[in-house]
Parts: sequence; structure tokens; C-alpha cells
Amino acid sequence: MSKVLLINGSPRKNGNTFIALSEVAKSLNEQGIETEIAWIGNKAVRGCIACGTCRKKGNGQCVFNDDVCNEMIQKMNGADALVVGSPTYYGTPNGSVISLLHRMFFAGADVQNKPAAAVIVCRRGGATAAFQTLQMPFQMMNMPLVTSQYWNIAYGREEGQAALDTEGMQTMRTLGNNMAWMLKSLNRDEAPEREPWQPMHFIR
Repeated sequence: MSKVLLINGSPRKNGNTFIALSEVAKSLNEQGIETEIAWIGNKAVRGCIACGTCRKKGNGQCVFNDDVCNEMIQKMNGADALVVGSPTYYGTPNGSVISLLHRMFFAGADVQNKPAAAVIVCRRGGATAAFQTLQMPFQMMNMPLVTSQYWNIAYGREEGQAALDTEGMQTMRTLGNNMAWMLKSLNRDEAPEREPWQPMHFIR
């Protein structure tokens, strides 16, 4: 059975981001896909300091073990797909969840060729910018993007209001169904063979 990790990037454990992710998870479960919604908590998540220790050790773990990063890496390594949800702050995702993704991906979490999707919750404006920002790391990690009938956005301010966004909830269900279909159709063992990375810097 395939498993999808859904990361709740809101400091509010059971708020509107959780509601949106739960709607995705419900559709996945109905398609026979196991799910886990993992909350990042409301304590500080440090940003990457570019020390490179994770790469030197090569153990797929961040050298800093005082927040949720390494726990999330382990959960990701045991999952077949990823959905990350966040509220919108000043037109961007929650800084903690962005810091988490930076460290997870740089440290070497097993994400290559695993389908991914971003989910954004917004009071009013800034949702599309936050949505674009949140899904950009997936594209750099060879993670197939899972689409829906619209951008994966739900609207609501007070806790529980996102459930009243009927189109937003339908968008979440469609996302879940599309991810289930992709998981059943993809074979990671048949992923394209990729060329060795050829980095080119603008300043030499």
C-alpha cells in the first residue's frame, strides 16, 4: 500500500490548514492510500545555515536535532508522496515550513520521483504567491507535481471556516484523487536515468 505524508505547516494544529489537508487525506484513504498528517508544531524551526555537515556525513540527517526536521525526514523516507500545507503570511508560506523543507531536501530526504503537492490556506489575498513559493522546491527535486481542478487553495480566517469553502474543499478532494491515480500509475523503478549534475555559476 502506498503512503502519503501530509505536513501541516501551520502553528495551529487543528486550524484551517489541517482542515484542507484532512480533505485531501480523506480522498486518498477512499482510494486505498495510507496517509499521515504530521504537524510541525508551534516551536521554532531553524533555517539552514549552509554548514554542509549533512553532505559531509552523508547520513541524510541535519546536524541540528533540536526541532522537527530529522523526524520529518524519517517520515518522508517512509512515504511515497508528499503534500505540504501552509497558511498565508504576507503573501508567503509560514517561514517555519519553508525552513523545514530547505533542510529536509538539502540533507538528503528521499524525495526524488515522489509525487508532491502544495496546499495553501488564505484569509483573502496572497494565496497564489504563497502557493507558487511552496511548490517551487518540488520542481528542483524531480518530484512530479500533482494538480487539481484549480490552484490548491482554501479560504478561511477563523478556525473551521475553510470547511465552508465548498469549491476549496472540492479542489482538495480532486487533488487527493489525482494523487492516488498518479501513485497507482507511476513506477519509481522506471524513472528516467538522469545525467550527472553540471552546475554552472554565473561568476567564475
